[in-house]
Amino acid sequence: MGHMQNACNSLGFLSLFVSFFGSAAAMSAWLLMSSPRKSSSMRFGSRAHITSCWLTLLTLFACISMFKLFLLSWNPSSETTEFSDSSSSSSCSPSLRPSLPIREVRMQAVISNFPEPALAVHAVSSNLTRLEQEFWQQPDGQGFKPCIQFSDEYKQESEQIVAQREKYVMVVVNGGLNQQKNQIVDAVVMARILGANLVLPFMQINQIWEDESEFGDIFDVEHFKTSLKDDVRIVSALPSRLLMYRPTDEKNIPLNASPRWLRAHYAKKMSQDGVLLLRSLDSRLTKDLPADLQKLRCKVAFHALRFTAPIQELGDKLAARMWSQGSYLAVHLRLEKDVWVRTGCLPGLGEELDEDIRRERRMHPRLLTARTRMGFTARKLAGLCPLTAAELVRLLKALGAGERTRIYWAGGEPFGGNQALEPIMKAFPDLYNKDSLATVEELAPFKNKASSLAAIDYLVCLNSDVFIQSHGGNFGRVMQGHRAYMGHRKHIVPNKRQMIQHFLNSTMPTAEFDETIRALHSDRIGQPIHRTNKSDRDVLAYPVPECMCQQNPTPLLQQSSSSSSSSSS
Repeated sequence: MGHMQNACNSLGFLSLFVSFFGSAAAMSAWLLMSSPRKSSSMRFGSRAHITSCWLTLLTLFACISMFKLFLLSWNPSSETTEFSDSSSSSSCSPSLRPSLPIREVRMQAVISNFPEPALAVHAVSSNLTRLEQEFWQQPDGQGFKPCIQFSDEYKQESEQIVAQREKYVMVVVNGGLNQQKNQIVDAVVMARILGANLVLPFMQINQIWEDESEFGDIFDVEHFKTSLKDDVRIVSALPSRLLMYRPTDEKNIPLNASPRWLRAHYAKKMSQDGVLLLRSLDSRLTKDLPADLQKLRCKVAFHALRFTAPIQELGDKLAARMWSQGSYLAVHLRLEKDVWVRTGCLPGLGEELDEDIRRERRMHPRLLTARTRMGFTARKLAGLCPLTAAELVRLLKALGAGERTRIYWAGGEPFGGNQALEPIMKAFPDLYNKDSLATVEELAPFKNKASSLAAIDYLVCLNSDVFIQSHGGNFGRVMQGHRAYMGHRKHIVPNKRQMIQHFLNSTMPTAEFDETIRALHSDRIGQPIHRTNKSDRDVLAYPVPECMCQQNPTPLLQQSSSSSSSSSS
């Protein structure tokens, strides 16, 4: 604010200087014009000549004085980014500039410069048992830090891409919050590949949760635009000259389409029509992209897609309430009815509820996501079913979670209500969710807005000391990558396929079971895993090495030429 004040003082003196100079000059001219003139020439020593000399000296003295004041008030160090960023403001008065709470200022700095969680990981208490201490112990991050460095070729291409105004990509995204986020990330990358502007994505109404939220209801639009201004130009709507044209509507993009495929099929159409409409983007873009485009995916997911202020504030507030009492575990429970229907699994809550799931599946066979010929038992043994609350309790206890563990659970309404949650409620009494942490008034603005509520869950989980998912999916994958990107916070990925056989072995002693389970998860707690070991891994779940550096990391988002990769591959 001091820089802003210095800059405003400088502008004030400069304005006064110009104003005074103009007034003095005008007065001099008026006096000369009003002076009686005997002839067209001015004699030395005449009244007009003396008047002119005095006014010239007065003007010169005023100019020198004001310029001196201007130099005294001007501080070269005030010409900072803060001043240039304020250019959108129409007033220099500090009282007209919105003041931010210290916490909000810190959050803004964190997001734009180094995206750490708002809350730090707690130190492991010495009052815990050895196993409990191991449970809360964070993995070795091996010194990896975020560092997104684009190549020179990428930067050169950027200048042309963001400058053009002829080609536009429109996208319609669907699904839950994290499915939408993934599609938005891919939409930005596709627009970049095609060298086009991206119109703010349209959010398809969610048929399951009946959520009619638009992009701006969930994400900070201006932050999204400015964060990507050097990569892809984001516009709120098509230019008026293109509104009357029917865009090329593409619904049949194959799975894992490459940049080469996208250019071959759409570049010519875009040049002719100017607008391309893309739908059903889920998993359409290949995960095996050139390094520059992998970095762009990280930049979109971890920097550009920031939630709106109301969502961010409530999510941070609930996380702070959990954090203030000590370390806490966040659990993403997938116990909703649609999850059981889609996975082909059964909740195990009794024959009546199991039959309800079977009947729903018979009525809507298309809801079953994959491997339609596999029965429930085969799916369970293959690790394709969500963990039930009872199974999750057994896993957590084996990993060292004590009875006093404080748990925040995220997810939708469990099928079976409290009956589905009963095992975890008995084993861990300190169980919370957004409904128990927030007041009715705090949640009121988000009523019937499933994506916003999921975003609040996301923020509380992101800030937890430890996170575990009961099933795979978009939430778990994005959370895994985001926690890795912010310092490799402990993130437990259950090894369901390997451990289920031990769950079914009722004769196995508890001590042996616990030791076996810990061994199965020793390398699944959030340590750095290189994405490049498997080309089909998603960089949003495995940001090492494209988006994180291990040694001598350079400033975040520095567009350096040290990377030899290019988006033109």
